[in-house]
Amino acid sequence: MKKAKYILASIVLVSSLTFTSCSEEFLDTLPTDSVTEQTAYATADNLMVAVNGMHRNMYVRQNSSQGQNGYTAQMIYADVLGDDVIFPSQGNGWFVRMMRWLVNNNEASSDLSYPWNFWSGMIKNANYIINYGPNASGDTDLRDKAIGEAYAYRAFSQFQLVQLYGDRYVNGRTNDQLGIVIRTEASDNEPKARATVEETYAQIWADLDKAEQLLAGKTKTNSSHFALDNVLGIKARVALVQQKYNEAAQYAALARTGKSLMTQEQYKEGFNDYANPEWMWGVTILGDQSDFFGNFHAYMSRNYNSTQIRQAPKVVNLKLYNAFPDSDVRKQLIDPTGQHESLNLASTYAKFPYTSEKFVTKNRDNNTALGDVPFMRVAEMYLIEAEAKYFLGDEAGSKAVLTELATARDAAFTGFTTSGQAYLEELYLQRRIELWGEGFRFFDLKRTNSPLNRRDTGAVGTIINNVWEVPANDKKWTWVIPRQELNSNPLVIQNPS
Repeated sequence: MKKAKYILASIVLVSSLTFTSCSEEFLDTLPTDSVTEQTAYATADNLMVAVNGMHRNMYVRQNSSQGQNGYTAQMIYADVLGDDVIFPSQGNGWFVRMMRWLVNNNEASSDLSYPWNFWSGMIKNANYIINYGPNASGDTDLRDKAIGEAYAYRAFSQFQLVQLYGDRYVNGRTNDQLGIVIRTEASDNEPKARATVEETYAQIWADLDKAEQLLAGKTKTNSSHFALDNVLGIKARVALVQQKYNEAAQYAALARTGKSLMTQEQYKEGFNDYANPEWMWGVTILGDQSDFFGNFHAYMSRNYNSTQIRQAPKVVNLKLYNAFPDSDVRKQLIDPTGQHESLNLASTYAKFPYTSEKFVTKNRDNNTALGDVPFMRVAEMYLIEAEAKYFLGDEAGSKAVLTELATARDAAFTGFTTSGQAYLEELYLQRRIELWGEGFRFFDLKRTNSPLNRRDTGAVGTIINNVWEVPANDKKWTWVIPRQELNSNPLVIQNPS
């Protein structure tokens, strides 16, 4: 069985477009052409091995680049493109071109092609499981669980792609703008045209429905795995992006059913442990799997002893900081002096005002970059439900939901007194401070058709290359298709740049 699993993992590696292997020992197994794909996916156990490989690809280094670590690196992309995560200095250069908006329309950029290749590879791996899984022998519950997770991964991968490389979805329109290339068969490698954005979202929903069907009643292995709750959470996200507010509110409420928000004490623990009761989906990074300088916490924590953290700790938008009272636990994680005395930072750490210690390495060991990474939390479901209810005309219901979250974060909170657009701005401020650093800001600006405005945020003009504002109608909100895809697939039409 051990050998069979290694062969399977090697096949999964070959089927991927960008991934490194899950272990170097996989490279020492039999050649992949010595076993058929049907054999590799012939048992429920093997299917789950493949799913576990997909989990790990969400955070391991690829393309020999410590700045390309699966979805965790792309979370950083989304935040540095925004206005709330600020670099006080250039540091050692990681993510600086992204922050300066020099990647979005550069079809030759490896950072631009990375998400396209990464999610396309994840889709191909999911297709192998979906295509061959129904015939797998063994535990039928395990088989269905693996296939259900594969459907969830395929849906999530398509969702990430269409948000980057397709124009924003606008409810009530035909949405015939170009989306992504949809591939649902592992053997589908022929040139193929891009589907429309509407067609892409239809496929996403079909896959999420299948995932929900297969995962209903299944026990959640751990927070790295898809289960019914986080599939419902993804449905809530997708519905929010499509401005389908009835569905967004419905699925957000279902996803958080029976779950609770973390305490203020837990909020201060460093956002590094996926056993936190509020985390619905995330990854845990074991000591023998650490990428050290490539780990998420090597860029986003306040205490890891890396050049990036010492020279360019992450600063919070000054306007966002000032929007909340000192009694709010989320504000308490931001040090206006930059000293962070409780972390005992050495003199070699540059101290900048308004740096955040939301993320701290797991053992609070400055020489260890270990820290679990959150992909979905209960708080997000509160925020989705509150926003959806507002746009459904139920402002009172929206405030009731959002008050639960605000009170959990600030015991002195007494309620929202504004209404209409002013209340909506407060709602968005709650979302920004709650999800700071978790990979949402670029996508939130794009889905709400909002401009980027970095003025009066504390941003340094020379660091951001004076990219102070990006209008909502700027073409750069939709990334161009990578040149390598255009070269290999002549049916793909390029986005305007």
